[in-house]
Amino acid sequence: MGLRDIEMTLPPGFRFYPSDEELVCHYLHGKVANQRFAGGAAGTMVEVDLHVHEPWELPDVAKLSTNEWYFFSFRDRKYATGLRTNRATRSGYWKATGKDRVIRSPRSSSSRSGRAAIVGMRKTLVFYRGRAPNGSKTCWVMHEFRIENPHAPPKEDWVLCRVFHKKKADTEYAMDGEQEIVGGMARSAAAVSGST
Repeated sequence: MGLRDIEMTLPPGFRFYPSDEELVCHYLHGKVANQRFAGGAAGTMVEVDLHVHEPWELPDVAKLSTNEWYFFSFRDRKYATGLRTNRATRSGYWKATGKDRVIRSPRSSSSRSGRAAIVGMRKTLVFYRGRAPNGSKTCWVMHEFRIENPHAPPKEDWVLCRVFHKKKADTEYAMDGEQEIVGGMARSAAAVSGST
């Protein structure tokens, strides 16, 4: 039974809304450890190569019909001997913004500092159409979650991605060629505006 089937049986108002800690500690750790998820959670996320799909194609690939979409992705390194991640697609690229945010687990604490242990990091990225450095910013945002483990091999790692379309206050329409997200369903900008 997939999550869309489960959604049909839930009362209105129930949402899949995991915290950053739950995404890292339950879903991403489970994926890395090759564990099966309990309680129908296996139907919540799919593996996606984010370099093959444009952001406006992702809602059709997702298993959830919401305004946020969750995916597992294997990080592709830009250079064989480097640590930089390749985040380019056919029509653009994902660009990191700001500093990475620390994700701590409240269930465990460090004996020395008394603070919760660091379990992961969250990087925020924005999608730009075109090629760097002259790309044009879009409203597509991705939160990329990674496990913070000094013992993990740095060149081969899974990440969990939360992708969403941030609406502009002054317009409801998508940029040329993109799709508008309405009630969790993608529609082309031409269909929304009524043009052909």
